[in-house]
Amino acid sequence: MSSSSESSSMDAHRQRELKWISLIGTVPPAQAKKSKKVKKLLMDGSVPSSVRFLVWSHLTDGKAKGIPGVYAQLGKRARVGALSDIERDVQRCSTDHPQMQSVQVSLKSLLQAYLTMVPDVAYSVGLTLIAGHLLVLSPEEDAFWIFVSIMDSYLRPYFSSNTTQMEVDAALFSRALENNDAQVAKKVLLDMSINPLDLCRPWFTTLFVDALPPEYLNRVWDLFLYEGIPFLFRVALALFHSCRRQILEAINQESVFDVLNHPSPHWLPPSPDAFISLAYSLKVKDDDVRKQRIKMEAQVKRQTQTPRANPAASRTLSYPRI
Repeated sequence: MSSSSESSSMDAHRQRELKWISLIGTVPPAQAKKSKKVKKLLMDGSVPSSVRFLVWSHLTDGKAKGIPGVYAQLGKRARVGALSDIERDVQRCSTDHPQMQSVQVSLKSLLQAYLTMVPDVAYSVGLTLIAGHLLVLSPEEDAFWIFVSIMDSYLRPYFSSNTTQMEVDAALFSRALENNDAQVAKKVLLDMSINPLDLCRPWFTTLFVDALPPEYLNRVWDLFLYEGIPFLFRVALALFHSCRRQILEAINQESVFDVLNHPSPHWLPPSPDAFISLAYSLKVKDDDVRKQRIKMEAQVKRQTQTPRANPAASRTLSYPRI
């Protein structure tokens, strides 16, 4: 890169920093996810890494969750029962994701504090992956409150002993897959009899940390924190689209899961923004997803509560098209 083009690139980077700092200062966090200015700036290109955690904190209203001194107090409480699992997973995740090696101590502290504060959340490795990615980009206490906000707003039902929300989202995703690629849906869901739950859980409980390169992942999180759960459907569909040939050539369930959960970067669109464009090009009616999630969750709860009154209903969900 020539010195003039490098200087121009730095100027553009600084301009984006200033635009984000200005927006954060003028658009209240409670209004950020309704702001067309925020959406436009997100869509116009990548969020500068220097301000990304501030943007994520703003989109999740993380500062509103934060109470001075609480994080330090939580760290002084008795060790949680899952600590040995956390330590094992932190070590493994740091090996698989070298960028997390420098945050291992903070990661253990954050998860200890969170599980102490919210004991009804069942620990799984997804918590380590999500919190680890936050810590790579954010100071520890900021990362904690962003993490709390993401969990409260979107993910806590995925880590509950009650699997209703994941079942609902998996059912809705299977319909979205059929609508977008009937051939792949038939191969995966019918010919190979793969449960949609097993497709969605590794992605939705990790926010794709294992599936996407860091620069792609950051762009996905930028938009997910603005759009919410329906955007996870779009990302999952984009991964299916990117891995289509490999899926159709797969000979068993194991090879399908290997392709989808650890896709080669060479199969993805050439840039993070191209991947985002692909995700937005796929057929998903976001508002319908939000409405159907509420309806289907209520349906599942009714069936669970009255299985004897209607045995057939307890076995079959009617999955609306989206």
